Amino acid sequence: MEAVRSSITLSRGRSRLTVTGVLTGLLLTLSVPAAVPESGAVTPERGSAYMGVGVLAHDGAATDTTTDSRTGQTEGVDVSSHQRNVAWSTLYGSGVRWAYTKATEGTSYKNAYFTQQYTGSYDVGIVRGAYHFATPDASGGAAQADYFVNHGGGWSADGKTLPGVLDIEWNPYGGDCYGKSKSQMVGWIRDFLNRYKARTGRAAVIYTATTWWTKCTGNYGGFSANPLWIARYASTAGTLPAGWSYYTMWQYTSTGKTVGDHDRFNGGKEQLKTFASR
Repeated sequence: MEAVRSSITLSRGRSRLTVTGVLTGLLLTLSVPAAVPESGAVTPERGSAYMGVGVLAHDGAATDTTTDSRTGQTEGVDVSSHQRNVAWSTLYGSGVRWAYTKATEGTSYKNAYFTQQYTGSYDVGIVRGAYHFATPDASGGAAQADYFVNHGGGWSADGKTLPGVLDIEWNPYGGDCYGKSKSQMVGWIRDFLNRYKARTGRAAVIYTATTWWTKCTGNYGGFSANPLWIARYASTAGTLPAGWSYYTMWQYTSTGKTVGDHDRFNGGKEQLKTFASR
């Protein structure tokens, strides 16, 4: 196989391979060629997505991530299988007090490191929760909510377990909006949220970015009863999606200490415990 240029980039504490370039010859001797979209990037394997997978590519990042607006907020992190076994004691010592672990994706993927990440954070005193990476092109919202709850995404009122998160963002496997119209996407999200609340009694947190939400839901404003986790790598969270006047959580960088992704809860430690309990 001739002339495929490749480069390896490091980010978020993960090693990710991105293949770019132009084919200058015929692809020979391959019985099953890799899926190569128009951009020239090889489609990643299903299950490999993580929270914020498309943020840098679509929204970029500001160089200054210091701001007074974070005063009184509580530091958190989010992790997936890319971080493998996480040094939770180190993170706790650095001031991290809450964490989310990827549990599932679609209706077939489970994070192989979920137990170490989810239980390990809890064991050192970090308030923990689980998130589901949505793939609306793979199956229905209710089915994915069931899969999430059945594989680590539940909730208990112990003051140490956060409500589950629906990670709904750019599609790393194809078109940004997973082949759905704006109304279809809103319906899919509603199905997930309704089933999650019926199963757990809690409203799921919605993780998203304003640019994706605007493009793929038409900036729908009807989910404000669900807490918002906004993704924006800058000194402020910026303009929020329609319906929300404030964010509950903010993913503000992908280059933080130890694990890459660092976040802020919009309140102090006591408010965090209240949020986990109610």
